[in-house]
Amino acid sequence: MKTKHQIIQLVLFGAAIALGGCCAQKNYSPDKLADRSIERRAVEAVIWGMPVVNTDLMRQEMFRKTAGRENEVLYWSRPADANNQTLTPNPDCIYFLPFFNTKDVGPMVLELPPADTGSFAGSIMTFWQMPLADVGPDGADHGKGGKYLILPPGYKDKPPEGYVILQSDTYSGYALLRSNLRSHSEADIEKSQNYGQRVKFYPLSQAANPPATKFSDASPVLFDSTIRYDASFFENLNRVVQAEPWIDRDRVMIDQLKSIGIEKGKPFTPDEKMKAILTKAIAEAHALLEMRYDAGMPEYNAGIHWTLPAMPGVIAAYGNSYGDPDAYPVDDRGLGYTYAFVGIRKLGAAQFYLISIKDKSGKAYEGSKTYVLHVPANAPVKDYWSVTAYDREIHTVIKGMPRASRASNQSEVRKNGDSSVDIYIGPKAPSGKETNWLPTDPKRGFDLMFRFYGPTPELFDKTWKLPDVEEVK
Repeated sequence: MKTKHQIIQLVLFGAAIALGGCCAQKNYSPDKLADRSIERRAVEAVIWGMPVVNTDLMRQEMFRKTAGRENEVLYWSRPADANNQTLTPNPDCIYFLPFFNTKDVGPMVLELPPADTGSFAGSIMTFWQMPLADVGPDGADHGKGGKYLILPPGYKDKPPEGYVILQSDTYSGYALLRSNLRSHSEADIEKSQNYGQRVKFYPLSQAANPPATKFSDASPVLFDSTIRYDASFFENLNRVVQAEPWIDRDRVMIDQLKSIGIEKGKPFTPDEKMKAILTKAIAEAHALLEMRYDAGMPEYNAGIHWTLPAMPGVIAAYGNSYGDPDAYPVDDRGLGYTYAFVGIRKLGAAQFYLISIKDKSGKAYEGSKTYVLHVPANAPVKDYWSVTAYDREIHTVIKGMPRASRASNQSEVRKNGDSSVDIYIGPKAPSGKETNWLPTDPKRGFDLMFRFYGPTPELFDKTWKLPDVEEVK
């Protein structure tokens, strides 16, 4: 009896046979052609599937490490530290992540409080992390609070009045709610926690008498949802294919995935040869994505190495729900989810980001060197700005460091006489600069992200510019 891998090879042999003499002339055997075809399709599957594998890794870590479940709220009671090994988290807020699954319970209600004792900057997303709506003062509820109704795929009933209606094309997804911090004092951290726990999350079928929302704290555990660049990636991808409906724009992937052993309604049981091909493919995809990351995103201000947080096509696609019939930025989207999670409907409303992977001289950052970032006075924010250092290789908070960021909502950060701020980044604090020190691991490279919360027009008309980071000689 033929193995599954052999059966898949037979499907691909037709192309080799059609090439006939060409194959023989170039010394291509049908086996080599079939294996290479499977490998290339697996590489493309990695890039295409990165957003949902990214989401599934967070969901599976929730299942394994916490008491959290779907249709409940996972949260971190403390600002992100090295225990929070999600991709580039914000260490200057309190995270709340309601994970939803409408498959069995039907529409879900996410009820948010008004921006009174606190506020959210957040988004509600499908499992593909395609934003359905932004929330909070700069989102669909405009800070008044409200009830968001998440509908499952194919929902036919007329939704009730009084809700912000969100039609999802996946059964599952999540919301990323950042409960803002006025400062890092224990009183303000507790206030931010309490505000976030005013969220209510329940099925529409129970709206007349909603059950109490369950909250599970992930802060005490090592929550690691970094991308696994090994064959297990395809197990995560298969889990999503089995659970979620095909979206029309992705139907071209049905046969592509079938050729690597992933097919809806059938078990994913790669034999040893297939596992070897998939392992080789994920390594190739990793190298390709790393190469693209190293090439950098577009500079925000010409001649300065701070760049956009994602490729422009992806930012546009989030704003129009992939509505442009002539664009589908799969490659750039795949790149984005190697170093971050979340999709923002309107980037620049509640928050804006810049990424730096090179210093002023154009060199990659080294954890053993010391650098300085000069933040000019009158930073264009209503709320706060922050700069965070992330591990270059895995894009998480750097392990073993006493802090992950320096921010304007951290009261100990000192200003210069003109209200500008100098942040020192390196393995050891310069003498007298401890409060403005952002630590790095001398044995590892790092990258930087600068956040603007409540950005103001000076950022976008570029009358205020963030300068390059410079090495301290």
